[in-house]
Amino acid sequence: MKILLEDALATQNLGIILGKTLTANSIILLEGDLGTGKTTLVQGIGEGLGINETIVSPTFNIINEYTQGRLPLYHLDLYRLESREILGLNLETYWEALEVAPGIVAIEWAQRMPYKPSSYLTIHLTDDNRDIQASNSSIRFAEITPFNCTLSEKILSLTEEYHCQ
Repeated sequence: MKILLEDALATQNLGIILGKTLTANSIILLEGDLGTGKTTLVQGIGEGLGINETIVSPTFNIINEYTQGRLPLYHLDLYRLESREILGLNLETYWEALEVAPGIVAIEWAQRMPYKPSSYLTIHLTDDNRDIQASNSSIRFAEITPFNCTLSEKILSLTEEYHCQ
Protein backbone atom coordinates (compact mmCIF):
# COMPACT_ATOMS: atom_id res chain seq x y z
CA MET A 1 0.00 0.00 0.00
CA LYS A 2 1.48 3.34 -1.04
CA ILE A 3 0.29 6.55 0.63
CA LEU A 4 0.88 10.11 -0.53
CA LEU A 5 2.21 12.36 2.25
CA GLU A 6 1.97 15.96 1.07
CA ASP A 7 4.08 17.39 3.89
CA ALA A 8 5.66 16.68 7.28
CA LEU A 9 2.28 17.14 8.99
CA ALA A 10 0.79 14.35 6.86
CA THR A 11 3.74 12.13 7.83
CA GLN A 12 3.14 12.90 11.50
CA ASN A 13 -0.61 12.25 11.11
CA LEU A 14 0.12 8.82 9.64
CA GLY A 15 2.24 8.16 12.72
CA ILE A 16 -0.60 9.29 15.00
CA ILE A 17 -2.96 6.80 13.35
CA LEU A 18 -0.37 4.05 13.75
CA GLY A 19 0.17 4.97 17.40
CA LYS A 20 -3.55 4.84 18.11
CA THR A 21 -4.15 1.52 16.34
CA LEU A 22 -1.06 -0.66 16.70
CA THR A 23 -1.00 -3.24 19.46
CA ALA A 24 1.72 -4.35 21.86
CA ASN A 25 4.58 -6.23 20.19
CA SER A 26 4.12 -4.35 16.91
CA ILE A 27 7.40 -3.85 15.07
CA ILE A 28 7.87 -1.12 12.48
CA LEU A 29 10.93 -1.31 10.26
CA LEU A 30 11.55 2.16 8.82
CA GLU A 31 13.51 2.57 5.62
CA GLY A 32 14.34 5.61 3.53
CA ASP A 33 17.03 8.13 2.77
CA LEU A 34 18.08 10.93 5.11
CA GLY A 35 15.34 13.53 5.46
CA THR A 36 12.43 11.43 4.25
CA GLY A 37 10.54 11.62 7.55
CA LYS A 38 11.42 8.54 9.57
CA THR A 39 11.78 10.45 12.85
CA THR A 40 8.72 12.60 12.06
CA LEU A 41 6.69 9.41 11.64
CA VAL A 42 7.94 8.07 14.99
CA GLN A 43 7.07 11.40 16.63
CA GLY A 44 3.52 10.91 15.36
CA ILE A 45 3.45 7.35 16.69
CA GLY A 46 4.45 8.71 20.09
CA GLU A 47 1.71 11.32 19.94
CA GLY A 48 -0.82 8.63 19.00
CA LEU A 49 0.32 6.61 22.02
CA GLY A 50 -0.19 9.61 24.29
CA ILE A 51 3.50 10.16 24.96
CA ASN A 52 4.08 13.77 26.03
CA GLU A 53 7.86 13.55 26.12
CA THR A 54 9.76 15.07 23.17
CA ILE A 55 10.72 12.31 20.75
CA VAL A 56 14.09 12.81 19.11
CA SER A 57 16.17 10.69 16.80
CA PRO A 58 18.37 8.28 18.78
CA THR A 59 21.18 8.52 16.22
CA PHE A 60 23.88 8.75 18.89
CA ASN A 61 22.01 7.00 21.73
CA ILE A 62 20.93 4.17 19.40
CA ILE A 63 17.85 3.41 21.56
CA ASN A 64 15.36 5.77 23.21
CA GLU A 65 12.65 4.31 25.42
CA TYR A 66 9.39 6.16 26.09
CA THR A 67 7.26 4.35 28.66
CA GLN A 68 4.52 6.76 29.78
CA GLY A 69 1.98 6.31 26.92
CA ARG A 70 -0.76 3.77 26.19
CA LEU A 71 2.10 1.38 25.33
CA PRO A 72 5.86 1.81 25.60
CA LEU A 73 7.64 3.02 22.47
CA TYR A 74 11.13 1.73 21.76
CA HIS A 75 12.78 3.92 19.11
CA LEU A 76 16.00 2.61 17.60
CA ASP A 77 18.29 4.15 15.00
CA LEU A 78 20.83 1.91 13.26
CA TYR A 79 22.30 4.57 10.95
CA ARG A 80 25.79 4.62 12.46
CA LEU A 81 26.12 0.87 13.06
CA GLU A 82 27.63 -2.00 11.12
CA SER A 83 25.97 -5.44 11.00
CA ARG A 84 28.24 -6.94 13.66
CA GLU A 85 27.45 -4.03 16.02
CA ILE A 86 23.73 -4.51 15.41
CA LEU A 87 24.06 -8.20 16.33
CA GLY A 88 25.44 -7.10 19.70
CA LEU A 89 22.30 -5.06 20.46
CA ASN A 90 20.16 -8.22 20.81
CA LEU A 91 17.21 -6.46 19.20
CA GLU A 92 14.95 -9.42 19.87
CA THR A 93 14.86 -8.42 23.55
CA TYR A 94 12.65 -5.54 22.40
CA TRP A 95 10.35 -7.30 19.95
CA GLU A 96 10.00 -10.39 22.11
CA ALA A 97 9.63 -8.21 25.25
CA LEU A 98 12.18 -10.36 27.08
CA GLU A 99 13.60 -7.64 29.33
CA VAL A 100 11.16 -4.78 28.65
CA ALA A 101 7.39 -4.31 28.78
CA PRO A 102 5.60 -5.21 25.53
CA GLY A 103 5.28 -2.15 23.34
CA ILE A 104 5.82 -0.75 19.86
CA VAL A 105 9.31 -1.07 18.40
CA ALA A 106 10.22 1.45 15.67
CA ILE A 107 13.59 0.90 14.00
CA GLU A 108 15.07 3.56 11.71
CA TRP A 109 17.51 2.39 9.03
CA ALA A 110 16.12 -1.13 9.36
CA GLN A 111 17.67 -2.10 6.02
CA ARG A 112 20.96 -2.43 7.98
CA MET A 113 19.57 -5.24 10.14
CA PRO A 114 21.31 -8.59 9.61
CA TYR A 115 18.13 -10.39 10.78
CA LYS A 116 14.47 -9.52 11.18
CA PRO A 117 11.63 -10.51 13.51
CA SER A 118 9.04 -13.08 12.45
CA SER A 119 6.35 -10.42 11.85
CA TYR A 120 6.58 -6.69 11.21
CA LEU A 121 5.48 -3.72 9.13
CA THR A 122 7.99 -2.22 6.75
CA ILE A 123 7.41 1.45 6.03
CA HIS A 124 9.58 2.71 3.22
CA LEU A 125 9.58 6.51 2.99
CA THR A 126 10.58 8.23 -0.23
CA ASP A 127 10.86 11.84 -1.27
CA ASP A 128 9.77 13.15 -4.67
CA ASN A 129 12.10 16.10 -5.15
CA ARG A 130 10.63 17.25 -8.47
CA ASP A 131 8.46 19.88 -6.77
CA ILE A 132 11.06 21.32 -4.40
CA GLN A 133 11.97 24.34 -6.54
CA ALA A 134 8.35 25.22 -7.28
CA SER A 135 6.96 24.93 -3.75
CA ASN A 136 10.02 24.92 -1.48
CA SER A 137 8.93 21.53 -0.16
CA SER A 138 8.79 17.97 -1.39
CA ILE A 139 6.14 15.31 -1.61
CA ARG A 140 6.73 12.13 0.36
CA PHE A 141 5.36 8.67 -0.06
CA ALA A 142 5.02 5.91 2.51
CA GLU A 143 4.90 2.36 1.22
CA ILE A 144 3.56 0.10 3.97
CA THR A 145 4.17 -3.62 3.63
CA PRO A 146 3.05 -6.07 6.32
CA PHE A 147 5.04 -9.26 6.83
CA ASN A 148 3.18 -12.03 8.71
CA CYS A 149 0.79 -9.47 10.23
CA THR A 150 -2.33 -7.56 9.26
CA LEU A 151 -3.16 -3.88 9.09
CA SER A 152 -6.06 -2.42 11.04
CA GLU A 153 -9.15 -1.15 9.23
CA LYS A 154 -8.17 2.40 10.19
CA ILE A 155 -4.83 2.05 8.42
CA LEU A 156 -6.40 0.29 5.45
CA SER A 157 -8.90 3.15 5.09
CA LEU A 158 -5.96 5.43 4.30
CA THR A 159 -5.63 3.49 1.07
CA GLU A 160 -8.95 4.87 -0.10
CA GLU A 161 -8.06 8.43 0.90
CA TYR A 162 -4.43 8.67 -0.17
CA HIS A 163 -3.77 5.68 -2.40
CA CYS A 164 -1.24 6.27 -5.18
CA GLN A 165 -0.86 2.89 -6.87
